[in-house]
Formats: sequence, C-alpha cells, structure tokens
Amino acid sequence: MTSKTYQLQTLTCPTCATKIEAAVKKMKGVEDVQVMFNASKVKVKFDESLGDGKEVKKTIERLGFGILGEK
Repeated sequence: MTSKTYQLQTLTCPTCATKIEAAVKKMKGVEDVQVMFNASKVKVKFDESLGDGKEVKKTIERLGFGILGEK
C-alpha cells in the first residue's frame, strides 16, 4: 500500500470535501481516503498494483480542484 497526501487550493465548503472523497473512494485500488477540509488536504491510501497517484490527481482535477503539491 502507498499513501500520498495532496495539498489542494482552498476548499470552499464541506460539500466540496465530500464530493472529492466520494469520487476518489470509487477508484480502483483505493483503500482509504480522508479529506481534511480545514487544511485543504486529501490523504489517499491505495494499492499501486491497481492504480497510481496520477489517476488520483486527475480525478481530483476533473472535479475542478487544483493541486498545489504532493507528499
């Protein structure tokens, strides 16, 4: 399992956080996702053999949220 944390541009509402969490949870290989609304961060744990961080980033960006950085 791999864990990555993405720093987002400011999340403006809790509904946005819920939207991101729901979309990422549906992704193949994702075991856990936590959206930290106040910190504008998304922490994702996933199986690298089933998916990768690039797809997670693309999913978040397709929802209209910019990613400032990744750890």
